[in-house]
Amino acid sequence: MSQKVNLRKVAIVGCGFVGSASAFSLMQSGLFSEMVLIDVDRNRAEGEALDISHGLPFARPMNIYAGDYTDVGDAAIIVVTAGAAQKPGETRLDLVKKNVSIFKGIIPEIAKQDFRGILLIVSNPVDILTYVAWKLSGLPENRVIGSGTVLDTSRLKYVLGEHLGVDSRSVHAFIVGEHGDSEIAVWSSANVSGIPLDTFCEMRGHFQHEESTQAIAEKVKNSAYDIIEKKRATYYGIAMSVKRICEAIVRDEKSILPVSGMMHGEYGIEDVVLSMPAIVKKDGIETQVPISMNEEEQEKLKKSAAMLKDVIKELEL
Repeated sequence: MSQKVNLRKVAIVGCGFVGSASAFSLMQSGLFSEMVLIDVDRNRAEGEALDISHGLPFARPMNIYAGDYTDVGDAAIIVVTAGAAQKPGETRLDLVKKNVSIFKGIIPEIAKQDFRGILLIVSNPVDILTYVAWKLSGLPENRVIGSGTVLDTSRLKYVLGEHLGVDSRSVHAFIVGEHGDSEIAVWSSANVSGIPLDTFCEMRGHFQHEESTQAIAEKVKNSAYDIIEKKRATYYGIAMSVKRICEAIVRDEKSILPVSGMMHGEYGIEDVVLSMPAIVKKDGIETQVPISMNEEEQEKLKKSAAMLKDVIKELEL
């Protein structure tokens, strides 16, 4: 018998730093009234559920508990953060093989539950693991979303806002491609409240556009490595990104977010999952949004896609 989706229920698989920070962020958001935490270490899941529940008198009523895969069938969203953590000096792509084998244990378990909601993949490398989750789950591709470059884009807006002395929410710019070393900052369509970026920069007394944009893109790309080196893991930024994506889904916002989704010939790229701006609503990705990119950016995107495809070819799916 097929289960009805409970729009007020979320499940989180993996209670490490990212999973527990995401659970905390979602508890505070008020989006859900039920949250089930699943971890290979049941005690860990129970501990996190208790710890977060103890703050409920300061938030909104919610049922937070540790469970197993039989509890996820009716969830509106399952957030998968499980996987080996990225070690200092290790790239997100180095993680691939470890995490694909972990996913082979998780995704078929979810598929058995006749799950009708959205599968949100957060584990790294997120674009490849979103592809893996889609393959292993048998779910329609619009319902398997990766957190993509939502965090990278947020980092870009933050750094640009700092650089220009302006509210980062007024900055409109995207990071696309792989959530990782081949990511692309799309400068050609970046703007601050509709004012082209270069014009706004000059208004604020910044004239070295080439050097500045290069330095900013590098800073954004390396920020995860920087944080990992300093505190061994990054989790608050991604937890806020998870909350933002869940918000767009649960409220059927049709927000444009750079999530990981399947490419179908856009920019000559297909059969690979990449992070591109897309309309996100209650049944997942409605459609990707074609942002304007210059030739150099499109070339970089194709290279990023080719690299991800090479990795996928080596996986036994």
